[in-house]
Amino acid sequence: MNTKAKGTKGERDLIKLFWTAGFAAIRVAGSGSSHFPCPDLLAGKANRHLAIECKVTKENSKYFTRDEINELDFFCKTYGAEGFVAVKFPKTDWAFFILEDLKETKAANFSIALKDIATKGLSFEQLCGFF
Repeated sequence: MNTKAKGTKGERDLIKLFWTAGFAAIRVAGSGSSHFPCPDLLAGKANRHLAIECKVTKENSKYFTRDEINELDFFCKTYGAEGFVAVKFPKTDWAFFILEDLKETKAANFSIALKDIATKGLSFEQLCGFF
């Protein structure tokens, strides 16, 4: 399965999880190719709105461009949503990170690592307020 197909499958899996948890959720078509800032997923319930950038990786760390994170942050502030990066590392469940927890790299980008799940990551259940 190619990288794009893995990402799409991951996004669809998250949509199912959100609906099962009582959230309304949609996948934003063309989120990676739009001229306007937009997240991969929107999920909401009552007065809570989440905008999520999703990544599936086979590596132990994931890198994001400054533009990806800045655009997600701009969208969240404009739309009134909480911004998260969701990462599916190898042999783990989804982990959710607030934008402030991403590490700035020397190349002026951002990263998050598998080891960061223990200290900064939220599980799906924690994100949804079940714990």
